[in-house]
Amino acid sequence: MSTPLLEIRGLSVRFRTPDGVVCAVDQLSCVVERGQTLGVVGESGSGKSVTFLAALQLLPPGAAEIEGQILLNGENLLTRAPAQMQAVRGARIGMIFQDPMSALHPLMRVGDQIAEIVRTHAGASRAKAHARAVAALRSVGIPNPDTRARQYPHELSGGMRQRVIIAMAIVLEPELIIADEPTTALDTTVEAQILELIDELKVRRGIGVVLVSHSLATISSVADTVIVMYAGRVVEYGTASDIFSDPTHPYTQGLLSSIPTIDHGRGHLVPIPGSPPSLIDLPAGCSFAPRCVARIEMCTTERPTLTARTPTHVDACLVPPSARRITPASVPAGTGDQ
Repeated sequence: MSTPLLEIRGLSVRFRTPDGVVCAVDQLSCVVERGQTLGVVGESGSGKSVTFLAALQLLPPGAAEIEGQILLNGENLLTRAPAQMQAVRGARIGMIFQDPMSALHPLMRVGDQIAEIVRTHAGASRAKAHARAVAALRSVGIPNPDTRARQYPHELSGGMRQRVIIAMAIVLEPELIIADEPTTALDTTVEAQILELIDELKVRRGIGVVLVSHSLATISSVADTVIVMYAGRVVEYGTASDIFSDPTHPYTQGLLSSIPTIDHGRGHLVPIPGSPPSLIDLPAGCSFAPRCVARIEMCTTERPTLTARTPTHVDACLVPPSARRITPASVPAGTGDQ
């Protein structure tokens, strides 16, 4: 078997605070293959972004305790010194951040910001680096890239700025792109264009993609495999078909049931009652149990582990599969229409 492009094994990330230890990521494992997109979905605070900031050593030095392995082509990135990671970030792994206005320097022309990456990693001359920056802007569909390269971030629209961020991520043709909420604050039309662009780059260049999002609708349009995270843990992991056609964890079912559709025959939306738990004081047993309408007694005392439902589909749930399906009738009174 070939070595996966990216493999994460038993990753845990903990932060020590005056109030206690925050377990932001707990024993996460996943694989990203070449030419494939891994979708990572979950509510805010579920550990999605922290996982990949840890993978790139972008968390503040000394802020977190990190355990496990993050293997890029079989090489553990967590054993690399910070100076060595500088050769990985940008050149081998590109990062698309969720807020282009904070990711871009407001006082530098966008072309100069892209060219700086080329000069730093490839040692190119100023003229050659600028030419590659313009070519990168052209490759992400920005019209008049020579003109745009001389503009500042505030002179571009939100969609244009996000394309600049993508150009920065791909200018050195990395093996892997990590896109953290790449369509945040964009309108629906621009969002579709950005997702189509990322998918096109994946197909054309054969790279691996990690797409982090709180939106299942976004993930469903491009992902090949999907991780669903809750309170720092993976609760369901499978192919996109597994997750969207036959979700087995009550949390995943709840997320899907709470998405508005144009099907008026569905009736009321089915919300997930309650709120995510504090990562400092997680409940005993299953972290989702206090919000789960399908829970049974053992859910409050025993911690579920990932169990295979099919060769490509695992979940972490103690409730018998036949008793998990979320329906409007199963939601307690008072949890809807808020």
